Amino acid sequence: MEELQTVELETGPTPQSAVIWLHGLGADGHDFVPIVPELGLKMAVRFVFPHAPLRAVTLNQGHRMRAWYDIVGLDRRAVQDEAGIRESAAQVDALIERECARGIAADKIVLAGFSQGGAIALHAGLRRAVPLAGIMALSTYLPLEAALADEHAPASAAVPIFMAHGTADPVLACALGEHSRDVLQAMGYPVEWHAYPMGHQVCVEEIRAIGAWLARVLA
Repeated sequence: MEELQTVELETGPTPQSAVIWLHGLGADGHDFVPIVPELGLKMAVRFVFPHAPLRAVTLNQGHRMRAWYDIVGLDRRAVQDEAGIRESAAQVDALIERECARGIAADKIVLAGFSQGGAIALHAGLRRAVPLAGIMALSTYLPLEAALADEHAPASAAVPIFMAHGTADPVLACALGEHSRDVLQAMGYPVEWHAYPMGHQVCVEEIRAIGAWLARVLA
């Protein structure tokens, strides 16, 4: 399995917690680095921003770009690239284990992602036998939804989940995020939901809420 290349940023010396943050389709690990100083964190945290592999994306006429999995369509009925999702989740699991080997406990690691990266964060985080500090899923949805009932890890049933979505998102409709929220809440997961009047992006209010949530779950 190919090891993911990463960009790293630490907010202070000797961090005892980490955030692994996955970018969206076509972006790369540099995408969310500028947000870190805006989070207002008062603790030392290692932020790890991996680059997704290059692959052909059907929805974009087969052009090769950084993607966590192939995408055929953007609605709940579209066929999902199960092999690609599971492969990327395994690569992200390897990053989590790398942080543990570097001395950061799993319950001090947040797995975060935007859009396609958020889908991988949900898929990987909910299946971990050793629970994380939290899962952050921005402008995204729950992939392979039907398989979660059989594959979810009971040990991770109480992991805090932060979800946020733009009410005017033209790429992934807010209804997709709301449906995923409802599925997770019905399964008993503690989901903190935020909706903002924006498109497929992040906004200042959302960044503040993310910073406050990270401070709580990593405390």
